[in-house]
Amino acid sequence: MADDVLSQSEIDKLLAQFASGEADAETMQKEENTKKVKTYDFKRPDKFSKDQIRTLNMLHDNFARLFNTYLSTYLRALVSVEVASVEQLTYQEFVQSLSNPSVIGILTVPPLKGNVIMEMNTGIAFSIIDRVFGGQGDNTIKPRVLTEIEEAVIRRIFDKAMGHLREAWFNVVQFNPKMEAIESNPQFAQIVPPSDMVVIITIQTKIGSVEGFMNICIPYLVLEPIMSKLTTTFWVAANISKEEHPEHEDMIRQKLRKTKVPVVIQMGQFDISVREFLSLSYGDVLQLDTRVDDELKCIVGNNTKFYCRPGTSGKKAAVQITRLITEGDEGTNG
Repeated sequence: MADDVLSQSEIDKLLAQFASGEADAETMQKEENTKKVKTYDFKRPDKFSKDQIRTLNMLHDNFARLFNTYLSTYLRALVSVEVASVEQLTYQEFVQSLSNPSVIGILTVPPLKGNVIMEMNTGIAFSIIDRVFGGQGDNTIKPRVLTEIEEAVIRRIFDKAMGHLREAWFNVVQFNPKMEAIESNPQFAQIVPPSDMVVIITIQTKIGSVEGFMNICIPYLVLEPIMSKLTTTFWVAANISKEEHPEHEDMIRQKLRKTKVPVVIQMGQFDISVREFLSLSYGDVLQLDTRVDDELKCIVGNNTKFYCRPGTSGKKAAVQITRLITEGDEGTNG
């Protein structure tokens, strides 16, 4: 017996087809008993689910925002960086889609095994180089292999991009990407067998009037150990609870302990006119508004936090804290 439940409208439509002779019970029974075959291409097996593709899209949206901010500041130009698509292909199809020459960074991502490719269109690369060397960022250079100086500039851009990539993936997996090599010929960048599946994150980049694409190629073998984490539920939960981890609290506490703040003891104050101030000379005595037995204010940063009394500790001047100020704004200077 079939588990599907028909709606009333579907039942009425089916009865009408029987009445008009359009439907035959025996024919329908034969179709029901016939096995339905779904086409499956063993050369291109789907390794990533729709939910995992969606999660990868969200992760790299965050990367695109971070990289956009960096490029805008570094190049001092109008920059737009956004994810155009996330799709799974065979590695051979990805390599065939790249132009020759291109700017291909081969990365290692320990503790994950294998390599990741970060590819940049030569038009975008030369626009960045032109901008760095004082130009307007126009792409007037024909595609060619980078010189050593140009490669050093692009390597700096890749280094920053790797830092943003690490930050974008932090809640899923903590890895430390490192540049292994920069290639110009896609045929020399064989990181996995041609038939292996990879996920390609295509990032549309616009610098001024120059448009192009960056591609991040991540093989399935690299992501296989963490596939269970590539879900929308896990990613959202990790973002919500990231501040609840005790190691984060310890890190914040250690940074607070190393933070230096100015501490000032206010001995007293007085008001004089500008005329009196201009007439001051060596040996003049100014009378403060505090007495010898009065408590002094201890100012931490910009806030009055304690009362204290002056004294000495050995041969050094010191103060002794007498009480804590807890009045909030009332104990604040300025």
